[in-house]
Amino acid sequence: MLADLPEQSPDALLALIKMYAADPREEKIDLGVGVYRTDDGATPVFAAVKGAERDLVERQDSKAYLGPEGCMDFVRCLMPIILGDDMAKSERIDGMQTPGGTGGVRLAVALAQAAGSKRVWMGTPSWPNHAQILKDIGMEAATFNHAADGATDMDALKDAIAKADAGDAFLLHGCCHNPTGIDYTVDQWHEIAAMIAEKGILPILDLAYQGLGEGLEEDAQGVRIVMKAVPEALLAYSCDKNFGLYRDRVGAVYVQAAEADHLPRIMSNAASFARATWSMPPDHGGSVVREIVADDTLRGEWLDELAGMRRRMLQVRARLAEAGTAGSVDLTPLGQQHGLFAMLPLDKDQIQALRKDHAVYMAGSGRINIAGLTLGNIDRFIAALAKVSG
Repeated sequence: MLADLPEQSPDALLALIKMYAADPREEKIDLGVGVYRTDDGATPVFAAVKGAERDLVERQDSKAYLGPEGCMDFVRCLMPIILGDDMAKSERIDGMQTPGGTGGVRLAVALAQAAGSKRVWMGTPSWPNHAQILKDIGMEAATFNHAADGATDMDALKDAIAKADAGDAFLLHGCCHNPTGIDYTVDQWHEIAAMIAEKGILPILDLAYQGLGEGLEEDAQGVRIVMKAVPEALLAYSCDKNFGLYRDRVGAVYVQAAEADHLPRIMSNAASFARATWSMPPDHGGSVVREIVADDTLRGEWLDELAGMRRRMLQVRARLAEAGTAGSVDLTPLGQQHGLFAMLPLDKDQIQALRKDHAVYMAGSGRINIAGLTLGNIDRFIAALAKVSG
C-alpha cells in the first residue's frame, strides 16, 4: 500500500538550502531561508532567551503535559502586546497555545470551516504554506492580487470583498507581508475593516512578525483595527521571529466572539481540533516567552534586541533603495517596505544566473530575505543583480 503513494515534489526551499550548503565558494550569499541574520551572518539565541532558560532550569519542577490549550499564562501574557491593554481585558477574546504560527493558522482555518466558512480569500503572492494548509483542510482558496507596482493593490482587494459571500473568511497578514514586504497603511486598514464588517466576512489575521517592521505597537495596528470593527475574528500569532525561537515552535491562536458567553463553546471546538492534531503543544518556548514578558529586566533586554534587529533590516532596505536601479530592477520601493522579505521582478533564468555565476541563492519566486544581506556583501549583491538583469 505504502509503495503505491505518489511521489511528491520536494520543497523548493529545502532543496535551495542543500545547494547553498554544497557550494564551496566563500563569497556565497544566502537570501533564501527566512530567518533573521546578524551582520556577521549568524542567527544567535537572544540574550533574553538565554536568561529565561537559565531561570527555567532552576525553577521548573515538572515536564508533565499541559493539556491541549497549552500554557495559558503564555497565551495571556502576549495579549497586551498584541491587542493593547484595553482590548486584552475583553471578555470576548480568548486563546490557546499552538505549535508555531503554522499551528495557529491551521487551527484558525479549521475553526472557520467548522463554523460554516467554505471559502478563504487571500492576496497573492502569499506565504506558500497558506495555500497548502487550505488544500490539506479542504477549504476552497480564492485569490486576489495583494500588490501592484510596489504598493498594495487596494482595487483588487475591494473587488474581492465585493465578490465574497457573507460567511467567507479573509486571510490577511498583520504586518511585514511575506513575501512582498508591502503592508497596508493605517488608513487602508480602517477601510478594509469597515468593508469586512459590512459584508459579514470572518477575518483570519496572521501576525507572524510583530516588532520587525516599524515597532511592536505600530505593527499591531492593523489587527487591532479589524478586531474592533467586527464581531468575530480569528488571529494566529508566532513568536518564532520576534523571539528567535524558530525551532521551539512557539505560537498561539486567539478567538474573538460576538458575545462572551459564546467563547466556552468555541474554545471547546479549538481544544478538540488541537487534541486530534498535535494533542499537546510543546512547552519550552512558550515558557521562555512567559518568563521574558513577566520579568522587567528580561523584557527590557528583549525589546532592545528586537529594536536592534529592526534597525539592521531598515539599514539594509535604505542601502538598497539608495542604489536606485540595478540593471532593470528598481530597488527604491524596498525602502518603504517592512520586515524580512521582499520580491524582485526576476525570471527563472536570471535567478539561475545569480546562483551559478555570482553564488547568490534566492527562492525561485524572486523572494529575498533582507536579513541575508550585510554591509560586507550588499554591494556585491547589487552589482550581481545589475549584471543579470541589465
